[in-house]
Amino acid sequence: MPRVTVLGYGSFEVAKGKKLVLALEDNGINILHRCGGKAKCTTCRVEVLEGEYCDLTTAEKNAYSESSIEDHLRLSCQIRVNEDVTVRPILTVESSGQEAGPRPAE
Repeated sequence: MPRVTVLGYGSFEVAKGKKLVLALEDNGINILHRCGGKAKCTTCRVEVLEGEYCDLTTAEKNAYSESSIEDHLRLSCQIRVNEDVTVRPILTVESSGQEAGPRPAE
């Protein structure tokens, strides 16, 4: 099983292929996902510090073209965890004061 390490939170194992946004939420990290994981709001951004995180999805490219997202950040709703990865969440419930949003689909 791949291991997700989250700066400031610790690490945990997740089922291979699980969406990163769900892995974070299921392990007590209150990452924002205001659009419900549809790559529209860009609130689930993470900085990938180590590990394999695949190419940008079409949905992610579209979201980036409509906003000014830094090119080293990724949308956790678009990443499937297939190998060990180390990330830093950008927006959480605690840091933003907002509600997380609807739970993304598997």
